[in-house]
Amino acid sequence: MLTNPLILSPLLAMVIAQISKVVIVGLIDHRWAPKRAAETGGMPSSHSAAMAALCTSSLLYYGVASPFFAISLVFGIIVVYDATGIRRAAGRHAEILNDLLAEFSHLFDEKSRPAALKTLLGHSYPQVLAGLGLGTAIAFIVKRFLAV
Repeated sequence: MLTNPLILSPLLAMVIAQISKVVIVGLIDHRWAPKRAAETGGMPSSHSAAMAALCTSSLLYYGVASPFFAISLVFGIIVVYDATGIRRAAGRHAEILNDLLAEFSHLFDEKSRPAALKTLLGHSYPQVLAGLGLGTAIAFIVKRFLAV
């Protein structure tokens, strides 16, 4: 199964993107945050990396006219649109709700206070572009070193 470039490339791109998030937090914030490897959002977008790797691999192995490329391209567009649009907006809404919760925290006792919502859900355009670049590069690397 891992010799199939349409499986290997996206999985590898996703894993590298998630590990990169830990490294980037370490370099920028000077802290160890291994939990970032299992979280959504952040730089680079692992969703975009996986979809770019899948789409690029299907293009490299089967060509632009193949149904594999067509399906992965359409699916990839939907994933990127979702990451930069709907999921990002949901993260912004969560930030606003968390601010309101903090503002009105005096209305809740400790036991009934709602938990803060997760805000790191979607991606900015630079995060998506970094993911797309990473995924595309991984697909070319897999094509180069996996003689299938």
